Amino acid sequence: MPHWGMVCCLTLEWVALAVWVGGMIVLSGAVIPAVFNTFGGQDSGGMFLTRAFEGYHRLVVGASVVLAGALVVRWLSGEAHVAVRKSEIIVLATMVVIAVVIVMVLHPEAAALQLQAFSMKDEGAKKAAFEAFFRVLLPIRSLYMINLVLGLLLIGMKAKRMLEYDGK
Repeated sequence: MPHWGMVCCLTLEWVALAVWVGGMIVLSGAVIPAVFNTFGGQDSGGMFLTRAFEGYHRLVVGASVVLAGALVVRWLSGEAHVAVRKSEIIVLATMVVIAVVIVMVLHPEAAALQLQAFSMKDEGAKKAAFEAFFRVLLPIRSLYMINLVLGLLLIGMKAKRMLEYDGK
């Protein structure tokens, strides 16, 4: 592969990791607090966040494709300085599996429970629906944080590999 091709591949890989990790940091550290400190009620703020996370999910799916593609390109190149390590494959595969569980299973369930809770008129039924919704949100939040830590780990692994390469 030409040098410029590998530069493009690695650049796309770093951007994909920045989107994945940076997106979660921005959502957790800025968007969520801003929504609940700005929007008038739980319903409008909750719906906004649901849509924001759906947008983030689309970015994560794209980032997954880029990261997997870059990994394959680096592996096929056979170049030692961009070699794919087993630990990198394991971390990325775990991140993708977690993302699939969130995007395909847990988030749709949470969104449906949220809509159900918002549509309830009876306060008792509304409270029960919100409790069911928040029970689903707990594992989702935990999985997001695990994926954030894994993404940071993957960035660290790549940085370490770059520092270890001595030009041979």
